[in-house]
Amino acid sequence: MPSVYSPDTVMSSALFENLAGEQVLHLTTVGRVTGRSREIEIWFILCRENFYLFSEHGEATGWVKNIRRSPDVSVRIGDRGIRAVARVLDYRTDRQLWDEVQAIANRKYGWGDGLPVEITPIA
Repeated sequence: MPSVYSPDTVMSSALFENLAGEQVLHLTTVGRVTGRSREIEIWFILCRENFYLFSEHGEATGWVKNIRRSPDVSVRIGDRGIRAVARVLDYRTDRQLWDEVQAIANRKYGWGDGLPVEITPIA
């Protein structure tokens, strides 16, 4: 059974560093129409102890629409499950962070375009 990040657990910097080398995570959102869990597999990067995902199709992507409706999400990397809250970055107010995470994604994958979405583990 996967381990689940609980409010009593603090994710250490070492754990984040171990996860940084992974290529994909599984993001689970709540479907905005059905209310059912929706899981996707997606590339990610880590920055400032948050996960960042990139929506290639911006606001048109279903999982971004789901997050706009309900920001409570979970991520799974391997057998480690983590409850989290998501937010879509805004280029006007998050410009420095946007540029930083885009640069990290470019280094990791050779691609960092798209709309960045921040996933913050619930502590």
